Amino acid sequence: MIGVLGWMIFGLIVGAIAKLLMPGKDPGGIIVTMVLGIAGALIGGFVGRALGWYGPNDGAGFFMSLLGAVLLLWIYRMVVARRAV
Repeated sequence: MIGVLGWMIFGLIVGAIAKLLMPGKDPGGIIVTMVLGIAGALIGGFVGRALGWYGPNDGAGFFMSLLGAVLLLWIYRMVVARRAV
């Protein structure tokens, strides 16, 4: 239970920083921020492992998690903006 809570807090922080780095109107709230942050951490870990930067039991680094969250936030904005038009 503590591990899940830790990932949620880490995802919230990474997602909030990603929103700060990408100013503008966001279609999502705190839940979307948290989900994008957690997914960004997972994607960052996967890419880092694929490039050989992390081992199989290592977590993603903060930078890769943030990069993944920013990328997901950008994709999310594009999808929601296209749907609204």
